[in-house]
Amino acid sequence: MKIYRTQQGIIIESDANFFISAQKDWDGYINRDDLYQSVSTELQHLTPDPALRQKLDKYLLPPIHQQEVWASGVTYMKSREARMDESKDAGGGDFYARVYDADRPELFFKATAARTVGSGDNVLIRRDSNWNVPEPELTLFATTNGKIVGYTCGNDMSSRDIEGENPLYLPQAKSYDGAAAIGPCLYVPSQAIDPDTQIHLSILRNGLNMFSGSIGINRMKRSHTELIGYLFRETSFTHGVFLMTGTGLVPPNDFTLQVGDEIRITIDNIGTLINTVTQKPLD
Repeated sequence: MKIYRTQQGIIIESDANFFISAQKDWDGYINRDDLYQSVSTELQHLTPDPALRQKLDKYLLPPIHQQEVWASGVTYMKSREARMDESKDAGGGDFYARVYDADRPELFFKATAARTVGSGDNVLIRRDSNWNVPEPELTLFATTNGKIVGYTCGNDMSSRDIEGENPLYLPQAKSYDGAAAIGPCLYVPSQAIDPDTQIHLSILRNGLNMFSGSIGINRMKRSHTELIGYLFRETSFTHGVFLMTGTGLVPPNDFTLQVGDEIRITIDNIGTLINTVTQKPLD
């Protein structure tokens, strides 16, 4: 099933039918260890409403309210190679090779809810960067107790030249207004997501396909429970947390995003996260 946060309330999609929940508190609604079972029980008392499908496009909000977004790095071999390549001139390439093989994963804070956008919204590229790319990532939702109960599409926007100049600049390359996008829904399956699930990325410019690619989440080196386990070791999350799990789709080094580009990230069974690239206006 899929759960959508909208201006009209919480909308549930199940077996191609749409229902609106009587509950209004998004944070409390999704932050339940038995989320799938609870929503399944609720659906038995709801009546489908076909008109809700049309309201999704008009009233859709990102599936986040008071949660934080965190991210994982160097979880795919392609990401390891790209990060080593971009930082080799600064002498930081070896760090990424070592973290790929280390017991401890790379985890970093990505965004507050206020800096996170949803499908149909704009993502930003920094004015002080000349090499910007999207990073399509399966994104986990874990409850306060650290249980993974849902999944969504994530876009971990990255300024590769800033990070490549010095690994200590990672927060500036990764965390700024409009640098994180998730959506369009929270996918809540009855069991863990299929390891053969595919992530698809396409970047359109003036209607032309500038880059496209696909990768299976089974290409990840680390498991989802491993990443969540490290994230929760010394950190608590009152309303649950979203964790981006890294990317294995990296555009070529001569590619950079431009204002007006459209980014489409599709993950099997979840849906498509669509964002347009923009920049903040000059002061």
